[in-house]
Amino acid sequence: MKLVRFDSVGGASGDMVLASLLALGADAEQVRGLLASLPVEPFRVVVEDAEIHGTRGKRVRVEVPHEPHGHRHLADIRELVEGSALPDPVKALSMATFKALAEAEAEAHHTTPEKIHFHEVGALDSIADTVGSCLALHLLAADQVSVGTLPFGTGTVQTAHGMLPIPVPATLALLKGHPTVQTDEPFELVTPTGAALLAAWQSARPASGAVGRPIRSGIGFGSRTLKKRLNMLRATLFELQDEPDATETTDACLVLETNLDDMNPELIGSLTETLLERGALDVFAVPAQMKKQRPGVLLTVLCRPSDRERMLDTLFAESTTFGVRERETRRVLLERRALAVETPYGAVNVKAGTWRGRDTTFAPEHADCLRAARDKGVPVRTVYEHALRAAADIGCG
Repeated sequence: MKLVRFDSVGGASGDMVLASLLALGADAEQVRGLLASLPVEPFRVVVEDAEIHGTRGKRVRVEVPHEPHGHRHLADIRELVEGSALPDPVKALSMATFKALAEAEAEAHHTTPEKIHFHEVGALDSIADTVGSCLALHLLAADQVSVGTLPFGTGTVQTAHGMLPIPVPATLALLKGHPTVQTDEPFELVTPTGAALLAAWQSARPASGAVGRPIRSGIGFGSRTLKKRLNMLRATLFELQDEPDATETTDACLVLETNLDDMNPELIGSLTETLLERGALDVFAVPAQMKKQRPGVLLTVLCRPSDRERMLDTLFAESTTFGVRERETRRVLLERRALAVETPYGAVNVKAGTWRGRDTTFAPEHADCLRAARDKGVPVRTVYEHALRAAADIGCG
């Protein structure tokens, strides 16, 4: 099993995605040869080695001598793809990408995907970038795809629909729920084509969270020079463990955190409860010494990436924060199972955590301990310790 992971410094566009996959090891001649089977005007895919500030990678450009049909509908692109000699999986992945883009454009313009008139993305160079990227991913035999946090630029960009804010509506629709970071680069860093490729791939081949080891990586450079960062996208190939240990489970999650120094502590308590009710995996507050010697707290929320928007809505609505930091992380989880143990004070449920086939952690349910302690008139700690010993006695290993 193989996974391709994309990490961006300067954004993601169709040519950057293709360049990163070619740098990762996809055969450029095979890509050129199969792209030539598209029933379109002749074009040329130029692949160049590049080095910027000591970082080596590749840059791709598609040269189109004459493009009489730059604007196409989804049906037109489907006809081109189906009429080529591309492998069937590449045809399917290419159309899934164009369909995702058509749906995003339709949402932005309040119409249907079939009526969307592709402009920039319907141009031949964009079609070659998109289909070429799907072909390169196929040649690398990638089973899964994951995408890191993507950077957004600022300002406006001129499109066939007029002047639009960056990121454009289609890009926002495609990356809904995906972690992003705002930069002060006055450019369109993530294009609709780049967003469509990464979003469609990650949806079609989601990462399983299996343990993997990096094999190699490749850098794709964009054509623009940015102000404060390299215009690069890195693709890394991971080899996944065929049969991961059944007791070792990992998953991807987000860490959201903010500093609070002007909020009633009771409100922080209710905010914590609300976040947990709305799906947070964990919430905790740590005392912090703020500027001007003000006491405050560092509030940290652990959540699934899909719950990001809900968590941010809650934080901004129910706290006094002006900003939330975020980062991706992974958790390694013990396999969990429930034990029912008998104590001198009654039955207590215990949560057991298993690591590599052995029970290592036990957590008696507090509510059960409290109920038994009240019924028998003994300290809760007494019931808790009896339940802990009973669970250890029957635990495996």
